[in-house]
Amino acid sequence: MYLIFSLIFLFINTVNSQKNINYRWDNMLKKYVSVDGSVNYKNWKKEQNELKKYIKTLEENNPKNSWSKNDKLAYWINAYNAITIDLILQNFPVKSIKEIENRWGKKLYNNKYSLGDIEHKILRKMNEPRIHFAINCASKSCPKLLNESYTGRKLEEQLKEVTKAFLCNPKKNNLKNNDIYLSRIFLWFSKDFGTKKDKINFISKYSGIKFKNPKIRYLSYDWSLNN
Repeated sequence: MYLIFSLIFLFINTVNSQKNINYRWDNMLKKYVSVDGSVNYKNWKKEQNELKKYIKTLEENNPKNSWSKNDKLAYWINAYNAITIDLILQNFPVKSIKEIENRWGKKLYNNKYSLGDIEHKILRKMNEPRIHFAINCASKSCPKLLNESYTGRKLEEQLKEVTKAFLCNPKKNNLKNNDIYLSRIFLWFSKDFGTKKDKINFISKYSGIKFKNPKIRYLSYDWSLNN
C-alpha cells in the first residue's frame, strides 16, 4: 500500500512540477503562435525577457532520474523549441535561421548544450522518431510549432497530432500518388525511421493512406522564416 501511495505521489508531483515550469512558455505559445504554426516574432521580441526567464527555469530544473521517458522527452522538446525561438529573437529581423552563424553548434543551454546536442545526443537517442515533427527549426518546411507546451501526460496525443498534421500537409509531403514526395526530414534522419518498408508503414499509419511499393522522392526544403 505504501508503494502505491508513493508512486501516486511521485506522479502527481511530476505533473505539478511540469505545470509550474511550463506555465510561462504555454502562455507565450498561445499568444504568439497561430494554430497553423505561424510565429509572430515581431511582437514576441517585445517580450523576449519572459522567454529568457522560462529558459532559465528549465536550466534550474533538469529532468530527474525518476521522470518517465515521456516527461523527459517533453522537457527536451520544449527546451529545443524555446532556445530556437530565443535564437531567432536575438537576431531578428532575419529571413532565415541559416543566416545565423553557428546556429546548431553554439552552446546556448546552460552553456553546455547546443541545439545540435539536444537533437542528436539527447532526443534522437531516446528512440522516438516522432520528435522530428515536434521540434521546430523556425522554417517554413519544418513541422509546425505547436501552440502549447509539451507535457509527459499528453505527449502521446500531442505527437500523434503533429505527426498527422505534418504528413497530411501537401506543402510538406505529397502523398496523393504512388510516387510519393516526402519532406527531406525523412532523408536526413532516415536511420530513425528504419528500412524503406518501416518508413512506408510509418507514413501509412499516420496519414491513413495505403501504398503498394511506392517510389520515394524528396521535396526541396524551404528554410525561410516561419512567420
